[in-house]
Amino acid sequence: MNQDTKKYLAETIGTFWLVLGGCGTAVIAGEGVGLVGISLAFGLTVVTMAYAIGHISGCHLNPAVSVGLFAAGKLEKKHLLPYIGAQVVGAIVAAAVLFAIMKGAKGFEVSAGFASNGFGEHSPLGFGLVSALLIEVVLTAMFLFIIMGATDSRAPAALAPLAIGLTLALIHLISIPVTNTSVNPARSTGVAIFQHGWALKQLWLFWLAPIAGGVLGALAYKFIASEEK
Repeated sequence: MNQDTKKYLAETIGTFWLVLGGCGTAVIAGEGVGLVGISLAFGLTVVTMAYAIGHISGCHLNPAVSVGLFAAGKLEKKHLLPYIGAQVVGAIVAAAVLFAIMKGAKGFEVSAGFASNGFGEHSPLGFGLVSALLIEVVLTAMFLFIIMGATDSRAPAALAPLAIGLTLALIHLISIPVTNTSVNPARSTGVAIFQHGWALKQLWLFWLAPIAGGVLGALAYKFIASEEK
């Protein structure tokens, strides 16, 4: 197996873990752990996988991260689409596993909630399209800004996974009430396929907004961190 294939496989496994760990906590244990627990679960998936596969693939786990890093010159063009494909596959497989587990729960109805992202009547607190678009763009931009900073060669390398994972947890604390928190098109796609209906119809926003935010955040960091020559 060549090195590129190993990178893509690592991204598939890593995104699988993010969706199973984060969305799984929301679907299976959400009532018990609440917003804080779900937020921490998403953050912990990134921390653990960053230590496990960061040295293999960079541990993107997110098309918005890959596109943002590509825009900033941190990812080769040849890797962009395979990374995104691997991430989406990992998310779908995780959602399938979660769906199979939940089928064993008495009274489970996927239409009642499957950690899908939404706005309007499908926002946890009824936030509209503009609010959803704005928060997803801004929070993904900040996520990429922090990822770029934490992984800068001038930053303490050993602490990068903690900084990135804690950032994702904070992002969820802020935005779960608004959109159920995406900032990750792969994560949104995996569960939307099983929720189907409204989740698929609203999925466009959870591709557009995170990717736009990711590019903005990565380019903003590149601009302010560049050294004078």
